[in-house]
Amino acid sequence: MDGEGRGAMSDVIPPKQHFAAYSDRLASVLNSFDWAPVERLAEELRDCWRSGRQVFFAGNGGSAGNATHLANDFIYALSKRQGSGLRAHSLVANPSVVTCLANDEGYDTVFSLQLSVLARKSDVLIVFSGSGNSPNIVKALEEARHLGMTSYAFLGYSGGKAKSLADVPIHFEINDMQIAEDTQVIVGHMLMQWLHAQRDDIVPVNAGY
Repeated sequence: MDGEGRGAMSDVIPPKQHFAAYSDRLASVLNSFDWAPVERLAEELRDCWRSGRQVFFAGNGGSAGNATHLANDFIYALSKRQGSGLRAHSLVANPSVVTCLANDEGYDTVFSLQLSVLARKSDVLIVFSGSGNSPNIVKALEEARHLGMTSYAFLGYSGGKAKSLADVPIHFEINDMQIAEDTQVIVGHMLMQWLHAQRDDIVPVNAGY
């Protein structure tokens, strides 16, 4: 058994080699990407900042963490000035609401039912999904279309059903869930820094200071 164990361990790629290969794959995905849909999202978010339109984020698992992380960045880190920030909401952030809807109506509805109450026409939905096939993400995109919202979907793999449902798919065609989730927060930080650089020129309609 000891000999077999040592043999199995010898086939494991050394950590440094694995890290370098991961970095290369992530860099390749980013360097080969067509940034046009992200540019459109950047302009949309700048208009949301000026006009007070709301931005809703949604995702599951690691993507849920990224949704809440970026909602935080756009509310505060974007400007770090009182009254100046995007009206951003993470649809995964309230566990009472999420678990109530999941228990009473089914997990597939946890985002769409929130949008049906909170969102308005001209608001923006940003969803994160590695596969693009999560039923609650699909329903959220359908509800966004019903309400007249503009929807963006950060996707990996083939893009799934969400690719055709989103108004603007942001599709990183990589068969790797971790790198797909990396792209969500990396692009989110790119957008935040681009907007942050313009904070002196933006006067939000809801700013009371």
